[in-house]
Amino acid sequence: MKKKALRSAIILFLVSFTAFEIYGQEERLTYNEHSVYPIAYANQMYKRTVWRRMDLKEKQNRPFFSTSNEITRIIIDAVKDGLIYPYEDDSLNKRMSKEQFLENLKLPTDDEDDFGATDAGFGDDSGGWGDSGWGDEEEAAPSVQYYDATQLNIIRIKEDMIFDKVRSRLYWDMQSLEMIIPATEVATGIEKSVGVFRYKDLEQLFRSMPDRAIWYNRQNTAHHRNMADAFLLRLFNARVVKVSNPRDDWIQDISPDQRSALYKSQQEEYKLIEYEHNLWEY
Repeated sequence: MKKKALRSAIILFLVSFTAFEIYGQEERLTYNEHSVYPIAYANQMYKRTVWRRMDLKEKQNRPFFSTSNEITRIIIDAVKDGLIYPYEDDSLNKRMSKEQFLENLKLPTDDEDDFGATDAGFGDDSGGWGDSGWGDEEEAAPSVQYYDATQLNIIRIKEDMIFDKVRSRLYWDMQSLEMIIPATEVATGIEKSVGVFRYKDLEQLFRSMPDRAIWYNRQNTAHHRNMADAFLLRLFNARVVKVSNPRDDWIQDISPDQRSALYKSQQEEYKLIEYEHNLWEY
């Protein structure tokens, strides 16, 4: 009788433990793991994903790009120190190695010399310059040079616009920041992505560096803000470059020129503002 009771107790415990594990997994799946302040999927009445382009050289964004405390410099140093790691794209599914990140930061080099060849071009290897000793000296290996943080002034922001029906409030849930080399700094004239960073990781990094990760307050230098607070308060200007759509089109792709693309970007911004305003009329 005692054995039967003990067996029943063990079975009940295992069933309860399994149910707890399943319930815990379901709870974890109901939130976006990349969100700093996650909102349960069941509470999201409305959601749109928006991509923005932030030019750090604009006047409103300059506080993120103060001398020696540039946001790009802070991120690069953190990757080198192993504090954070980049991703290959803004889906945040695949990490990028530190080596690949540094490779993306390398300045383009020309392996050929002024004569258009790697050797001197005056004959074979032994007699290029005769026996004067010039050919016997080994050329110094060129040092690897990288883009400076001040040259990386473009940040692409991906964020979710979510209306929480429980709290009756609209939230901007920032997902990632992508560091981009501007077209003016690339020989091909095409912007180049260096790496994508999960904003949740960056937010923790900024909080851990109160003396360096500062949003420079030009109006009152006694009260600078942490960059995490500056993003939370949306103290930046970044124009819309894409809103989630079935074809995954960027505004630039569906606009014939830069002027119409800028006009379309402003239209999309006004639509988002109008939607937020009209939420209180339903």
